[in-house]
Amino acid sequence: MTYETRLFINGAYMAGNGPALPSHEPATGKLLAEVASADTGQVDLAVTTAHAAFAKWGKATPKERSRALLRIADAIEARADALADVESVNAGKPWRYVKAGELANVADVFRYFGTAARNVPGTPANGFRSSRHTSILRRDPLGVIASIAPWNYPLLMAAWKIAPAVAAGNTVVIKPSENTPLSLLFLASILAEFLPEGVVNVVTGDGPNVGQTLITHPLVRMISLTGDVRTGRAVLKAAAGDSIKRTHLELGGKAPVIVCADADVDNLVETLREASFYNAGQDCTAACRIFVDQSIAQEVTDKLSAMIGSLVYGAPERDDVEFGPLITAAQRERVAGFVDRARQAGGDIVAGGKTPEGAGYYYEPTLVAAPITTEIVQKEVFGPVLTITAFDNPETALGWANASEYGLASSVWSRDSTLAMNLTNRLEYGVTWVNTHGVFATEMPHGGMKNSGYGSDLSMQSLIDYTQVRHIMVAS
Repeated sequence: MTYETRLFINGAYMAGNGPALPSHEPATGKLLAEVASADTGQVDLAVTTAHAAFAKWGKATPKERSRALLRIADAIEARADALADVESVNAGKPWRYVKAGELANVADVFRYFGTAARNVPGTPANGFRSSRHTSILRRDPLGVIASIAPWNYPLLMAAWKIAPAVAAGNTVVIKPSENTPLSLLFLASILAEFLPEGVVNVVTGDGPNVGQTLITHPLVRMISLTGDVRTGRAVLKAAAGDSIKRTHLELGGKAPVIVCADADVDNLVETLREASFYNAGQDCTAACRIFVDQSIAQEVTDKLSAMIGSLVYGAPERDDVEFGPLITAAQRERVAGFVDRARQAGGDIVAGGKTPEGAGYYYEPTLVAAPITTEIVQKEVFGPVLTITAFDNPETALGWANASEYGLASSVWSRDSTLAMNLTNRLEYGVTWVNTHGVFATEMPHGGMKNSGYGSDLSMQSLIDYTQVRHIMVAS
C-alpha cells in the first residue's frame, strides 16, 4: 500500500523541509512510511494561507458551508474502505470496527455540522435601552484555528475538530500525532474537493517544533487540543503569550464505574467488554476503574475475570479480533510498568498482566484488584487494564470518584433510579452514563471538567465554541 506522506497546504501536497519522521505499524513494529515534517517557514505558510482563506470563507453563507460539509460526508462514506485500510494499519485498530463504527461516525459528524451550520442560535433583536435602540446578537467565526489531534482516534478526533470549526466559518491548520498521520493526510485530499484552498491545512511533525510553532503563531485565534494534561498546560502557556488565544481542551480521564449492590452484573460485564477494552483501552472515556459494593465484589470480580479470559486480541485484519496492539513499544512499556508496580505494591493481578511473545505492541487484557490509594487506580494507564476496588457504601465511592484530578467520563450502575440519579447529579464529570458506558450521540456535547479540560466536542455547543458572540446596537 502506498501512503500520502507530504504536508497539505493551500489545497496541495508539498514536501516537508524538516527531518522526515518514521511511522510504524503497531501490529508488527515494521516501518510503514517516512512522513514529511514541516519547518518553521512551512508552518507559517500554512497559517498565513488559512488566514487569507478566512477572508472569504468567513463570509460564506451558512448554506454554502453546509453544502460543502454534506458533500464531504458523502465522499467519506464512498471511500470508507480505503480510509479504514489506512486507519487500521497505522493505528492498530481492528478493520471491521474502523469501517463499521469509526468511519460511520466520521461521516456522521460532518453531516451533522453541515446541518448545524444553518441553525446557529444567537440572532435575536430587541430594544433594551429605549425605542430608539435595537440590539442584535451575532455569532461570528474567530479566524484561524490551530488544532492538535491525538493518536488514539486520528480520523474521528480530526473530524470532531475540523467539522464544527469549518461549519462556523473558521479556517483550520491541524497537526496530527506523529505516530498516526497517514489517515488525516488521506482525508485532506477529500476535503480539498469540496472546500476552497486554504480552508483546511495539515502540517506534520513533532510537538516541540512543529506543534509549538503552530500554537504560538500570532495569527492563530484559537487552539483546540485533544491530548494529555502536560500538553494542555503547554497550550495554556502558549495561549497567554504575545497574543491572547481562545483554547478548547480535552485532556484525558480516569473513568470511575460505580457499581451498586443492586446492579445488573451480567449487563455490566457485557458492557465493559467493549467500554473497557475497545481500542486496547486507549480511550479517555474507557471504563477503567470499577468501584463495586463489597456485597457483590467477588461476583463481579469472577465474572469480569471470565469475560477478560474470553477476549480476542491480535492482528487488526482478523474478523474475530476485539482489540489490537498498543500504539507504540513505549506505550506498551508504560502500561506494563503500571501493572508491575501495582503487583509490587500488593495488588492482585486477577487476569492477564503480561506482555505476550511475538511481534507487535500487544499487551494482555488485565484485571487488577487494588486499594483506592494505589497508583494504578489513580493515574491514567491508557491500556487494556481494568482495576476493581470494593466500597462499603455508595457515598464512599462517590467521594473516591470526585477526589480524582480528572473529570471527563463516569458511569453509575443501579436498578434504583433514585439512587442512581442522586449519585449522577453529584458526580463531577462532564459525561455520566447510567447503566451503560461509552455511548455517544453526535447531537449531545462531550467534554470534561477539572484537569480533563473544558469546551465541548460534538453537538451545537461545539459549533458555538468556535464562534465569538458580538452585540450590535443600532440607534434609529
